[in-house]
Amino acid sequence: MIPRLTNNLTFPDPRTASEGIVAYGGDLTASRILLAYSMGIFPWYGPNDPIIWWSPDPRLILELADFKLHKSLRKKLPHFEIRFDTAFSQVIRECGAMNRRGQKGSWIIPEIIEAYEVLHSMGHAHSVEAYQDGVLVGGLYGVSVGRVFCGESMFAKVSDASKVAFAVLVERLKEWGYDFIDCQVPTEHLKSLGAKEVSRECFLERLGMCQNNGLSISSWK
Repeated sequence: MIPRLTNNLTFPDPRTASEGIVAYGGDLTASRILLAYSMGIFPWYGPNDPIIWWSPDPRLILELADFKLHKSLRKKLPHFEIRFDTAFSQVIRECGAMNRRGQKGSWIIPEIIEAYEVLHSMGHAHSVEAYQDGVLVGGLYGVSVGRVFCGESMFAKVSDASKVAFAVLVERLKEWGYDFIDCQVPTEHLKSLGAKEVSRECFLERLGMCQNNGLSISSWK
């Protein structure tokens, strides 16, 4: 039986999650979401569902040194201007509006947008934006947890815009001393960029180590 959250600010041990689902219910307050990420848990659910909290096994991560900057993508880098944290609200809304193959609707619903905008205002959620001629054409957003960046979603209105944003993000995270990117759920696209599957146990151990020696970054701009 999947545990139901109460008003108490707690989560079950994610190691006990059945098929990746840790619990359901609760709320999307900043304190609860930050606790969830610190435990390797994230919210993911549809418009008509209760809040569902996940910690999948296996977990997809990208070691920063393993990122594959393919030659074709390298040629695209000069075609975009990449900015950080200048259009978070627009990025998360564009991610929610993207039509994705095999997916009806989006999990990035208004209550999720509102919750992550609060995290952004607190300095925990960040966006990376790709511009052409001053127009936002792609980007991504996610949450920082110590020395780990937890990627949430990306969008592109121009071919390779989000990939270029991701490539620049990887280089910036290296400079800032981050350890790895949490890509959450395995996809062939992210695997092609160097991401790999690890066990949930391994992921949670790494996550704990990266929080014990966290970063103090005042701005991503």
